[in-house]
Amino acid sequence: MAAPRAAPAMDSRLLRAPVTALRFVGGARLVAGEGPNVVVYSLDADGREAGSHWQSVLRNHRIHGIKERRSPSPEAEQRTLAVFGGKGLIVLELCVRGKEGEGNRPVQGPISLLFGLHGKLGVTSVTCHDGFVYSTGRDGCYRQLRVQDQQLQVLRKQKPGRGLEWIEQLHFTPDGNLLVLGFHASHFVLWSTRTNEQLHCVPCGGGHRSWSYGRWLASEVFAYIKSGDVLVYQSSCGPSRQHVLREPLHGRELTCVRHVGTIRTRGGRLVDILVTSSEDMTANVIAVSESSRSLATLAAIGDHISSVRALAVASGSWQEEIADWSAVLFSAGGRAEIECYRLLLSCDHDARSGLACQVIHVASHQLDEHWDRMRNKHRVIKMDPETRYMSIAVVAGTDAPCLFLAAACSDGSVRIFLMLEPAQKLLLVADSFHHQRCVLKVETFTHRVAGDRRRHFLCSAATDGSIAFWDITATIEHAAAAQELASGELQPLALGAPSLTVQAHSCGVNSLHVRQTAAGRYLVASGSDDGSIHICLVAVDTALSEPSPSLPWAVVPPGASAGARILLLEAFSRPCAHAAHVTGLRVLRPDLLVSASVDQRLTLWRLGQDSLVFLGSRFCHVADVAELACWGSEELGYGCVLCGQGLEIVWCRARAGPQQLPACGALE
Repeated sequence: MAAPRAAPAMDSRLLRAPVTALRFVGGARLVAGEGPNVVVYSLDADGREAGSHWQSVLRNHRIHGIKERRSPSPEAEQRTLAVFGGKGLIVLELCVRGKEGEGNRPVQGPISLLFGLHGKLGVTSVTCHDGFVYSTGRDGCYRQLRVQDQQLQVLRKQKPGRGLEWIEQLHFTPDGNLLVLGFHASHFVLWSTRTNEQLHCVPCGGGHRSWSYGRWLASEVFAYIKSGDVLVYQSSCGPSRQHVLREPLHGRELTCVRHVGTIRTRGGRLVDILVTSSEDMTANVIAVSESSRSLATLAAIGDHISSVRALAVASGSWQEEIADWSAVLFSAGGRAEIECYRLLLSCDHDARSGLACQVIHVASHQLDEHWDRMRNKHRVIKMDPETRYMSIAVVAGTDAPCLFLAAACSDGSVRIFLMLEPAQKLLLVADSFHHQRCVLKVETFTHRVAGDRRRHFLCSAATDGSIAFWDITATIEHAAAAQELASGELQPLALGAPSLTVQAHSCGVNSLHVRQTAAGRYLVASGSDDGSIHICLVAVDTALSEPSPSLPWAVVPPGASAGARILLLEAFSRPCAHAAHVTGLRVLRPDLLVSASVDQRLTLWRLGQDSLVFLGSRFCHVADVAELACWGSEELGYGCVLCGQGLEIVWCRARAGPQQLPACGALE
């Protein structure tokens, strides 16, 4: 029997540019990337062009690849193509059922264009999975996108591993793991996003060589060409002999933890949502079930270029139109970087925790980028790009989509930012260098005055033990009005002088919390490096004349107190409350306080008229406690979570008389 012979289905001709991408679409169309152009050939018409080719879809940059979005019906006439190359990503519509000579135009695009999505080095691959679009690039990141209203929307950016500078492809495994294929220098690297570890590292000479990777049930193969030879590496994919006793949260010590909210799943279980940050430059969204004492990671955020030091959460809400619990998350840390995200939490039967979390990146801010955009920068002192944000807090009383954020900075300043979610901007609107030393903590509170008006106040604590109280109402109103009248960058305002300064400690303040009492006053509790706890009771005095509402906003001087001042009513301290730094402190109710320290003690205190009365203490297994967060109520009990060299959650109830904290609910 004669051997089968391959015959050409269509003849090639001299093209205007090299062919860098090919894709069969609909069985009768061949889409070719010729340089910067997209050309559609009809296989039913002897290889003739099926209409005019689309020129310069990526602004004269060469096309690297073409991907087709999976259509729900194989007989669909319109197909969606994603074309990516050296300078971005574009989406095109292609008609595959039209006949020649009817004047139809097969390429109906572009629909959406994201230029410079992965920087100057370009996009290397596009993958569609589970309703999302994933792109990779040579900037060491991969991005998650979605198509909404025929437009590409970037949801988030992920940097999988330190040193992975070139990402080539993404592989989704049947068990839900995401494998990242990339290169570090001259080595091929396979990275697992589930375990956050390197699975394979093969010296191959770099990503510019021809290579291929395949994964099956029994084995995985990596092959590449070097000096005319084909080299093959093979590894078995048998069951791992390693047994994970407990999945890790972070690779290094935890720096901050915040409670987002409590959600009831479809099974009726109550699940607490926490966010943790770490020195490993990541933040994790985790779900904690008190009934099963289980902990599951819902999402990992790895956008930061340095350690994540502080977190802040705007109060969440239930969105009826999408049936999701929504909250705004701020994260800040080294290299003067702040990131803002929106968290969408929904019920998911397939997930282990019963919940799924979608993270959407909203905005970011860096001081060095802000400096580059400033006008008349020669008149001011350049901000230090190595500034570290020590603490952040959402200004109480402000709501999305216009949120204000206060930040304590290591360069001795207190800064206020404005977050505009529709414009995806985070703007610096005010600052002050009153402390002249590293500011460690910030807290905010709101006071209601006559006419249902609200005044916004800020507390800041520094390394010298002083606590400053600021009235930032005029600053916030000024910034909000200026943003409505003019678009673009705002010139930072001056906060002015604080309304009150209290010398609470003799050294740095590591913990700070403010709680309103039933009488309309405010309890301010702070903990210090010397192990002491300081309590002061303050009140807001609005007896001075308020500015007339008929006056324009420009009349109110930025940073002025506008008639309100803070009065110090009472103050007392408890020396040696702990044997080491007091790094966490919360006022649970006006007569109950909980504190945590590096001495690994979680202690309850009764707030008396002028003293702290010891109620009980519990030893904690977390070393170097960095932060304490609390939630709950007097009827259901309080949940306390400590973070440091690990994470520990304790549920407790307060009873009268000295006692040990009950061990009824501890998750370590």
